[in-house]
Amino acid sequence: MSRNWYKIREMNVFIFHGTGASPESNWFPWLKKELESNGVDVLVPKFPTPKGQSLDKWLRVFEPFEKKVTAESIFVGHSMGPAFIWRLLEKGVGPIRAAILVSPFDALLNLPDFDPQVKSFVDHPFDWEKIRVNCQNFVVYAGGDDPYIPREQLERVVKNLKVKLNFIKGGKHLNAEAGYLEFPQILKEVWQNR
Repeated sequence: MSRNWYKIREMNVFIFHGTGASPESNWFPWLKKELESNGVDVLVPKFPTPKGQSLDKWLRVFEPFEKKVTAESIFVGHSMGPAFIWRLLEKGVGPIRAAILVSPFDALLNLPDFDPQVKSFVDHPFDWEKIRVNCQNFVVYAGGDDPYIPREQLERVVKNLKVKLNFIKGGKHLNAEAGYLEFPQILKEVWQNR
């Protein structure tokens, strides 16, 4: 694959895990390795989850990383990760080049074991206009049969971001449990958005 090396050196990629996950979960290590082997700086913050999870605590963990965000940065988030990305963009982190959002949601999911952990992230409306201003391009992927995220939430997200929804048939939550230890489509999206 031919690349513009000078552009890659300027770009960095942040990967944001979700609730109950970590930098070592799902397809994140694979994506990090693929990008780093091509000279890309990859940052994968480790957030407290599920115990001690809150928006305030995640924002505090991210503070030292904030100085590394540039106009060439690409954010990749899974599950809870996209909502956290939106909160960062809302508060003026950026502008960034792109946000690749996998299995996103924007409200409580009616899952009693899960909703208390995500409440502080989604319990007040998102400022979609400010979010869009601070990111040049959004890409959204979701499993066509996600067992956790209602389709109406996915449709509302893409409507608010003014992008299309990329459904992956049989993808479920696009995590390790669904067989996603690698995710070539996301790697391709990073290269296309550099």
